[in-house]
Amino acid sequence: MDVGVLGNPASWYVTDIRRACREQGHVAHRIDFKGLSASERTADSPVVVGRGDDESTCDLTALDAVIVRTMPPGSLEQVVFRMDVLARLESRGITILNPPKAIECAVDKYLATSKLAADGLPVPETVICQDAETAMAALTELGGDVVVKPLFGAEGRGIVRVSDPDLAFRTFRTLERTQVVLYLQRFVEHEGYDIRVLVLDGVVLGAFKRRNPHDFRTNMSRAATGEPHELTDEEHELATRAVRVTGTLFGGVDLLYDRSGRCYVLEVNAVPGWQGFRRVTGIDVAARLITWLGVHVRARH
Repeated sequence: MDVGVLGNPASWYVTDIRRACREQGHVAHRIDFKGLSASERTADSPVVVGRGDDESTCDLTALDAVIVRTMPPGSLEQVVFRMDVLARLESRGITILNPPKAIECAVDKYLATSKLAADGLPVPETVICQDAETAMAALTELGGDVVVKPLFGAEGRGIVRVSDPDLAFRTFRTLERTQVVLYLQRFVEHEGYDIRVLVLDGVVLGAFKRRNPHDFRTNMSRAATGEPHELTDEEHELATRAVRVTGTLFGGVDLLYDRSGRCYVLEVNAVPGWQGFRRVTGIDVAARLITWLGVHVRARH
């Protein structure tokens, strides 16, 4: 099996996937998202080419599977083109992990939150708007204490908590001037931890608690600590429903309890990390992914 990995040159995850592929007798090629190009001549002969580590080209249409391990920033045109390329490869029978529709949903916090809420999953009260005046009204509506998140973002980057009205107005006005969408979520008072659940094709791989006594953000990239966690039936159902609703085959679901004991679904990550997860749980996620891909690719043929 030939596997393409859309990832950064120094990515730990690319290295781990290559290791898992090598151990199972497969080959992995790192490909740069920014180096993708496509040509169309006939309906049955698209060519999608990417650049690898040594600037050599790789024909993605000749691969068995592609794993998406990064979503680099870019213009709207660049992002749309990259998603279109993944969809074109998928249409040719190449397994994409995650499928482009799932990636589009998961990276767009409004789209993902709306799908989760529409399915009846518990999400924190959320307001999405485009101007400071509406955001100020939302601050009051959401209890005067909100978390402001970038619509597109990961690993806790760009997330701020505001409760002071003056500071909030300055924050909202500054963001408005940069022409971004304002995504406000009621701050959920919690016990200092959340739960990350990894799910592959509807099967829970495992879960762990992430704690950070110094920051309301519990991302491992922000010096949080982790401990293994045995899911309750409710947590299991929430996590598997969340990935199903967003169409995510391999997803990281974040669950958060408020102090009354109610569990919320915060988000679904379609490019989830597992470095901290493996360190805490001992589960070889890369091996599980490659094994699943091998079975899936063989079944397709």
